[in-house]
Amino acid sequence: MKETTLGALRGTPWAAKAGRSVKQELRDNLICRLREKRPIFPGIVGYESTVVPQVVNAILSRHNFILLGLRGQAKTRILRQLTDLLDPEIPVLRDSELNDDPLAPISAEGRRIVAEQGDDAAVAWLPAEARYIEKLATPDVTVADIIGDVDPIKAAKLGTQLGDERSVHYGLLPRANRGIFAMNELPDLAGKVQVALFNIMQEGDVQIKGYPIRLPLDVMLVFSANPEDYTARGKIITPLKDRIGSEIRTHYPATVEEGMAITAQEAWTDRDQTVRVPAFVAEIAEEVAFVARDDARVDKHSGVSQRLPISLLENVLSNAERRAYTLGEAPIARVTDLYGALSAVTGKLELEYEGELKGGEAVARDIVRRAVAQVFGRRASGVATEPITTYFDEDNALKVPDTLRTEQLIDLFARVPGLLDAARQLAESRQPQDVAVAAEFVLEGLYARKQVARSEERGYSAAEPDMTQVSRRRWN
Repeated sequence: MKETTLGALRGTPWAAKAGRSVKQELRDNLICRLREKRPIFPGIVGYESTVVPQVVNAILSRHNFILLGLRGQAKTRILRQLTDLLDPEIPVLRDSELNDDPLAPISAEGRRIVAEQGDDAAVAWLPAEARYIEKLATPDVTVADIIGDVDPIKAAKLGTQLGDERSVHYGLLPRANRGIFAMNELPDLAGKVQVALFNIMQEGDVQIKGYPIRLPLDVMLVFSANPEDYTARGKIITPLKDRIGSEIRTHYPATVEEGMAITAQEAWTDRDQTVRVPAFVAEIAEEVAFVARDDARVDKHSGVSQRLPISLLENVLSNAERRAYTLGEAPIARVTDLYGALSAVTGKLELEYEGELKGGEAVARDIVRRAVAQVFGRRASGVATEPITTYFDEDNALKVPDTLRTEQLIDLFARVPGLLDAARQLAESRQPQDVAVAAEFVLEGLYARKQVARSEERGYSAAEPDMTQVSRRRWN
């Protein structure tokens, strides 16, 4: 049974915690988790030896901190998981706007309630998730939104002066008292609002409409920003930057394997009917993001979000579902489904001038092709493909319609010498469906590496000769 009055609360362990700051609370709970060897940020992959130790250090140092990174690097997710380090719930004065500690209120209203009602003052219990307030910074955010504003009507009702603390209509930051206040894209705040923030951080006071008001808030301030904006040449004011205790850089997955683990964790794959995804298809979907991040036509300052391979894999599954429902067979993803899912790629790429000239879909298609080439090169290094390329060099062609069932695909691929043998080396099993999908992977891999050609009219055919090499041979 939870205590409901201040008097009842005095005889509990909470009395010893009176006045404990939220930063100390986070520190204490983090130390317990470290001792118990429990995960600090469950579900965050690839940051175990880079970002997480720095965040742990910031919390142990009781710092306000900022996460600097490009989009899609789990910055907001880390900030939201800080609530796991808060106590499950804390006591607050029920009638206070600022989540006052019943045993140590900081607001004028909270002190008045305790003075008038004494041990009968009503106590409520605030859960951890309600102690996290998040705001996306935009240029139109005002000091009133974040800190508060003088409310003339409130002052008139209370019979107070406008400069009285009780006449203030509080903004988001005061309402986060005894909790965590997160500001995403911090540099997008107007300079005036940034000044108000660092006054709160340093002095605990702020001027509202020219009235100096003391706000001794107990708040953990955490921020996120794009590294390019978070410089003196960007949009951040130096005094605010100086008052943020720790600056932590995030990053994209270092390896394809890490990226695949994140995508598998986040993508919606639990469909009505299970869609099988061969490992090489999932690997290509992840490789698309790695290729895009290195592509000169993609804006490096915007980055390529980890949401790209997540959305791409989801669209690949949907394309496989659509085909399976049409053909009446079990759904399995194919390499060609990646080209049918380009809408998940184009919206995630910010293009440079050269890319804009070529067009988003053309750039996305080329990135997928290069990703197929990379994965095929890694997986098919020992697979004999000479009989396949020889077949096409002899002016043969093979068109693979999207409307063929598995058994029809096997019959079609059997026309190409060595294709099914190569497919069986790459397939996950000898089942016809796996072999058919692997055979298509071989053809797409050879096309991506420019060893065969592909067109809408003829399908797969002989690769166009390299005119540079032809010219050199003629010249020699």
